[in-house]
Amino acid sequence: MSEMRIERIEERVAWLEHHVGQQDRAMLEMAERLDRIVRELSRLRERSTATGATMEAGAALPEERPPHY
Repeated sequence: MSEMRIERIEERVAWLEHHVGQQDRAMLEMAERLDRIVRELSRLRERSTATGATMEAGAALPEERPPHY
C-alpha cells in the first residue's frame, strides 16, 4: 500500500477512536441522568402514595380559597 493510503487509513482510525470516545461519554452521561430521573420518579410515587393513604384515612385537607377571592 502506498504511504498516502496508509496515512488516510490511520487518520480515519484516529477520528473513529475519538468519535467512539465522545459517544461513550455521552452514553455515560445519559445513563447517569436516567438513574437520577428514575430515583426522582420513585420518590414522587412514594410521596403520592403517602398522600393518597393520608387522604383515604380521612384526614381533611385545609380548604383554600381560589386566588380570585
